[in-house]
Amino acid sequence: MEFDRYTVTMLRLRADAPVMSEAGDLQDRHLAHGADLQDQGIILARGPFTDQDDPQYRGFSIWSVDASTAREHAERDPAVLAGRLAVTVMTWMMPAGNLQFSKVRVPRSRAEV
Repeated sequence: MEFDRYTVTMLRLRADAPVMSEAGDLQDRHLAHGADLQDQGIILARGPFTDQDDPQYRGFSIWSVDASTAREHAERDPAVLAGRLAVTVMTWMMPAGNLQFSKVRVPRSRAEV
C-alpha cells in the first residue's frame, strides 16, 4: 500500500502562558500569520479544536512542507513567540489519495470569524 505523508502540528496552551491584557490583538496576529501561510500553500488546512477532553490543545494544521520547515514557520507564530502557545510537530501517514485540499478563504482576524 502507498502512503501520503503530511507534516502536522498541534498547538497547545502552555501551562506557564502569560496572562495578557492584549490577547485579542495577539489572536488577530496569530490568525493573520496562519492565513498568510495558507495563502502561500505552506499550510493545507488548519483550525481550532472544540469540545476536546484536554482544553490545552488549541489547534491543528496540516502542512505541505517537511517537519523542520513546518516547525520554523510554526515557531514564528506570534502566539508562540509571546509564550502563549507551544508547538508539537509530527508526521501523519494516510493511504495515498485519501485526502484532497481546496483553496478556501480563511479568517485573518477575529472580526472575520
